[in-house]
Amino acid sequence: MFDPSSFYTVPAGVTTRWASHENPDAVQGQGGQANAGRKGAPCFPLAAGAQYVLAHENRGCGIVRRIWMTIAGRTPAALRSLRLDCYWDGAATPAVSAPLGDFFGTALGRMVVFQSALFANPEGRSFNCFIPMPFRHGMKIVLTNEGATAIDSVFYDVDYTLGDALPDDALYFHAHFRRENPTALQQDFTILPRVSGRGRFLGVNLGVRANMPLYATSWWGEGEMKIYLDGDTSHPTLCGTGTEDYIGTAWGQGQYAHLYQGCHVADLETMQYCFYRYHIPDPVYFQRDLRVAMQQIGCWTPESKQAIHDAGAVYKAGPGRELVDLSAQGGLPDYGLFERADDWCSCAYFYLDAPRNELPPLLPVAARLV
Repeated sequence: MFDPSSFYTVPAGVTTRWASHENPDAVQGQGGQANAGRKGAPCFPLAAGAQYVLAHENRGCGIVRRIWMTIAGRTPAALRSLRLDCYWDGAATPAVSAPLGDFFGTALGRMVVFQSALFANPEGRSFNCFIPMPFRHGMKIVLTNEGATAIDSVFYDVDYTLGDALPDDALYFHAHFRRENPTALQQDFTILPRVSGRGRFLGVNLGVRANMPLYATSWWGEGEMKIYLDGDTSHPTLCGTGTEDYIGTAWGQGQYAHLYQGCHVADLETMQYCFYRYHIPDPVYFQRDLRVAMQQIGCWTPESKQAIHDAGAVYKAGPGRELVDLSAQGGLPDYGLFERADDWCSCAYFYLDAPRNELPPLLPVAARLV
């Protein structure tokens, strides 16, 4: 993905900056001064309701190259209560607005080891993002504690360059979090509401908590990925063949982490799954608008038919509300598709030709946590 010559050349006029608690303003020659330069301020506490500017810049164009963080007390509640917002070029609303954990690829607050092309958690206790985020005039990255509990220690680095020669068509990075608990029967889960403009859909990090015991431990992921491009209305231009197919595997999904696709949580005991797909080798471009959704469809099997039947009413996948009888006397095939309603969350990543978007604001913390 890199031009090899970039390893051994220095672009004219480009400088490197790190914003951290040891040098929050990323000023030349001003880092590491606390405690006479002997590691006096590596982290900061973040009280309930408090906000901290991790990085800010107004000295011209540049690119955020890497964000690293870790916190004390990495509970699911903390990962959903901490809010990360990124602003580009003085915009009044953030282009990125997401819970900390979900933004960094850790859905459902499940800290696990994984590595991908865009995010990594090397030992299950840190957050790394490698997505390039250009800005023309300035940027601001803010962390807010919307929870009821203080965070004792926040460590971070925001690594960026200044003076980059950005092309005229350089796009701005955006991220948007969604959750539905539960989803509605026969209504696709919206990963990304419609956005207008020209850009690129970079991919998505998803989390699912299967609705138990209503659907027992049956397979939940038969739904198709749908990407609506440039004026699509009822039907999408891009349509997948199943949830696990979208992330590059088949016939269900176990735990794995690859560069562009993976399922880093596959917990059969609690029926919780976290998975991702990044469109890097297979770009998804849009010229006018974009909308992204995932169907909510499951599959019954010979092993799960009776348990699903015993738990409650089941509707066959398709138009209308056709009840199916999965009992031993039902006479249905051993395998079939049915409509589901589970707890889904997503963090979608995309580039857009504007520093702001018109998407709904981030869900309130109560709705993120419930």
